[in-house]
Amino acid sequence: MENSTEKRPLILITNDDGITSAGICALAEAVIDLGDVYVVAPDSPQSGMGHAVTIGDILRIKPAYFPVKGVTAHSTSGTPVDCVKLAIYTILPKKPDLLISGINHGSNSSINVIYSGTMSAAVEGAVESIPAIGFSLLDNDADADFRASKVVARKMAKEVLKRGLPTGVCLNVNIPKLSPDKLKGLKVCRQSAGYWKDSFDERNAPNGDVYYWLKGEFTNPDRGEDTDEWALTNGFASIVPTQFDLTAHHAIADLNRWELNE
Repeated sequence: MENSTEKRPLILITNDDGITSAGICALAEAVIDLGDVYVVAPDSPQSGMGHAVTIGDILRIKPAYFPVKGVTAHSTSGTPVDCVKLAIYTILPKKPDLLISGINHGSNSSINVIYSGTMSAAVEGAVESIPAIGFSLLDNDADADFRASKVVARKMAKEVLKRGLPTGVCLNVNIPKLSPDKLKGLKVCRQSAGYWKDSFDERNAPNGDVYYWLKGEFTNPDRGEDTDEWALTNGFASIVPTQFDLTAHHAIADLNRWELNE
């Protein structure tokens, strides 16, 4: 007789806030009954690492305690993208059917997506042709309320397991800081054209050394009502299809008019 467990999807969970974060625990709780869940996550916070990989140092993997029953967990010394690579090629018994990353403390909407370790892990899933989703909650508090995020994460995970995603595409899902009863729904959007106005605060250490602290102000001149920022401001969770192909296709025709070979 066929073993029914062979039909259960394998779900890989990672993040950039570290394996002990409340967000990754909430994400595992949301999907634990949807498949065989493996957590492979950094052993310390890795926020803002983007798509960094470790190439000049060793990587370590350790079995880890995880508070959600039924989860197989490992921590690594690497970045979120390292975690995905290590999971696929050294830890998991087979390639995942779904990769989910998060739930991140703080927004990864608009331009934030390019700096995000959470989303870079999801993008790495797309590179490996694995359906992948990154989840972020617009709440940086240590005691953030993940109830609405868990509802959204479960719904999205079920849909992606059922329908799949186009090759090379992952989903960037952001959830506003709202209780489940206040969340208006989910909205498919484009990434807004917001950006950060960066500045650095010059400070002095006790020994007299000068150091700098990055500051910034988020600015969004994009007033479109089809953007992630609009959705989040108006009480919706935003879903942005994201790809790793960074080609500016609209610029190719103009560049081909340059006299490059004369």
